[in-house]
Amino acid sequence: MNSENDPSHLPEPTALRGVDILNDPHLNKGTAFTPQEREKLGLRGLLPPRIMSVDKQLERVYENYGYKSSDLMKYIYLMGLLDRNETLFYMLLEQHLEEMMPIIYTPTVGLACRKYSRIFRRPRGICISLDDLGAVDKLLGNWPYHDIRIIVVTDGERILGLGDLGVNGMGIPVGKLSLYVAAAGIEPYQTLPVCLDVGTNNEELLADPLYLGLAIKRERGERYDQLVDEFIWAVHDRWPQCLIQFEDFGSTNAFRLLEKYRDRALVFNDDIQGTGAVSFAGLLGALRITGQSLIEQRIVFLGAGEAGTGIAKAIMTGLMEAGLNETAARQRFWFVDSKGLVTKDRYDQLAEHKKLFARDDQPIERLLEVVEHVRPTVLLGVSGQPGLFSEEVVKTMARLTERPIIFALSNPTSKAECTAEQAYTWTEGRAIFASGSPFDPVVHNGVTFHPGQGNNAYIFPGVGLGALVIRAKRVTDSMFHRAALTLAEAVPDDMLSRGSIFPSLEDLKAVSLEIAVSVAREAYRLGIATVPEPADLEQAIREYTWQPQYRPLI
Repeated sequence: MNSENDPSHLPEPTALRGVDILNDPHLNKGTAFTPQEREKLGLRGLLPPRIMSVDKQLERVYENYGYKSSDLMKYIYLMGLLDRNETLFYMLLEQHLEEMMPIIYTPTVGLACRKYSRIFRRPRGICISLDDLGAVDKLLGNWPYHDIRIIVVTDGERILGLGDLGVNGMGIPVGKLSLYVAAAGIEPYQTLPVCLDVGTNNEELLADPLYLGLAIKRERGERYDQLVDEFIWAVHDRWPQCLIQFEDFGSTNAFRLLEKYRDRALVFNDDIQGTGAVSFAGLLGALRITGQSLIEQRIVFLGAGEAGTGIAKAIMTGLMEAGLNETAARQRFWFVDSKGLVTKDRYDQLAEHKKLFARDDQPIERLLEVVEHVRPTVLLGVSGQPGLFSEEVVKTMARLTERPIIFALSNPTSKAECTAEQAYTWTEGRAIFASGSPFDPVVHNGVTFHPGQGNNAYIFPGVGLGALVIRAKRVTDSMFHRAALTLAEAVPDDMLSRGSIFPSLEDLKAVSLEIAVSVAREAYRLGIATVPEPADLEQAIREYTWQPQYRPLI
């Protein structure tokens, strides 16, 4: 299977010379070019004469990284390295993944997106606007690499918990695809970030003379659908094996686009399916600590958008696997939105994705009153509103259950419903806590807790890798279910004893491989794989993956 990853379709190295090679991030080695390469490729004199080993290069770039005075400056530095020497960037990232993931992704990527139009340096990805209707395939043809296997696409409407950032949301696909490479070994030149610029309703951006996107109100009608449809099928025609990941679309479009294309194209929505899988895995990890069963849980959701309902559906699958029917499984959930408890008396006013979880219950407006009424074992926040898990709410949780499970999943860190320190302090260290963005360890009463990060990066790289290797026709919810179970099983006991319900990020690449294997096996079980099952599936997936190392150019 790895024969398809042969780099022979890359630009022929000997066809490029001198500064053209140095300006190509796929080929550039900087000061590591050998004497022979420098002579034959016209690089003598264009580089300082001393040849540096990879180790010395890594030492230099890591030292320079450490000089940066803020996380945003570190982000800009890393993106600059990615733009000039891709291989060195991924070698550095692989060595320091736990340290640098919060820089290239949440939470720093949120700030980078807000500042995107001001820190823009050079193109990275394809931006397709409403002005490009009828010419999408031509735009895709402008991309210089012609074996694209994974696209992450956003329309910028719901960037993390920051809302509508329009074309500034391009930082999200770039960050996600960096993790596909670092965590799953997808070849960098086989990835493509895409932003669909359909305008923005962010008044600050519309008034900003430096904003790089269309300065128009967000399109919600027929032209929006035409652009998305043209994009999906242009990708399919040009790269039939390409997986498309929808990212940070607003709730209405996120649900309907997933339903429209999931059975027709190789697509998934990470905010719905990926968030659901990682949260379900985290809940299973928490139950390993409490010793309770999944069926015993009563779960209150603060936030009823795509993340919340995606998580509920993922947990429902587990509940039904444990023996409940669908109706009984739904009764384990209580959703709270901006108007209070989601109940059937509001049915006609509810968005379609909320109706499934509307309860035949009395109206309750305040979260605290919902917690008192439900007596939940799990409180899960996906509201995008900081601080809503107040001291009173968390202390009530602690009064009503011995080991309250509190997931404050809104991103970035500034949007978390409560902090790790608050959760542990207000529960006297009894909370089992996880967040969407990272928090530092917390010491309470002499005990150090290591809060888990429910980051989708534990899920989507492995799902994508597994689907690609066996050329899946579709990506199914059951594949995400298998990914969640695999992730839950990958948490060692010593991590649980420290309060963390997810593996160390240092183990992310190994976990992604395990998930890829389980996802591929599920695809074979469903009959949606299009290549024969190899005798050693794990080895076949290992052989498919790319390792960051310089390749000879002569």
